[in-house]
Amino acid sequence: MRKWKPSYAFYRGCYRIARAVFSAFYWLDVKGKENIPAGAAMVCANHSSSFDPILIAFAFGIGCHLHFIAKIELFKVPVVSFVLVKLGAISVDRGMLEVSTIKRTLSYFKEGEKVAIFPEGTRVHEEDRVAAKNGAIKLSERAEVPLVPVYVPRKKRWFRKIPLVIGEPYYIEKQSEKRSAEDYARLVDDLMHRIEALNPVQS
Repeated sequence: MRKWKPSYAFYRGCYRIARAVFSAFYWLDVKGKENIPAGAAMVCANHSSSFDPILIAFAFGIGCHLHFIAKIELFKVPVVSFVLVKLGAISVDRGMLEVSTIKRTLSYFKEGEKVAIFPEGTRVHEEDRVAAKNGAIKLSERAEVPLVPVYVPRKKRWFRKIPLVIGEPYYIEKQSEKRSAEDYARLVDDLMHRIEALNPVQS
């Protein structure tokens, strides 16, 4: 049983250190900050680099404690596991949405906090395409919290400006009958379309 718990003070400390280091190599140009909702939300972004969580955290600011959903393998590395837990990250098996993942996510939502996830489930480069997972859709629908699409450029160059865009939040409409796999596939496709539509190069 882990004795350590998530710490916002630890999150702020890591944020300041990372910001000092990364600002020497990257300049972040954030658009759409006015779209960040107050209270609980599911932040969804495309994923191409290990640095993406850091850049998204910078975009949302030090006053917003983002809880990232990360692959369970990272929680099996002693030092990395300690850091992730203290940061308030949530483990997930990329093959399924486990009960522990659901409970942790819903508990953060109840506290009015934001959870961030990469629906693609893995790093995807411009020339690649993968089928996105529906976990973000199911969790936001169950908790009745908005989805916030975020676009992070897949190509990042040192000493260059990185335009990161935060889109308008939206809700998944509730329905009485159980959704089919096809329904969730359409909702996931819509989410990924909203994310890609934020690409400033295309707009």
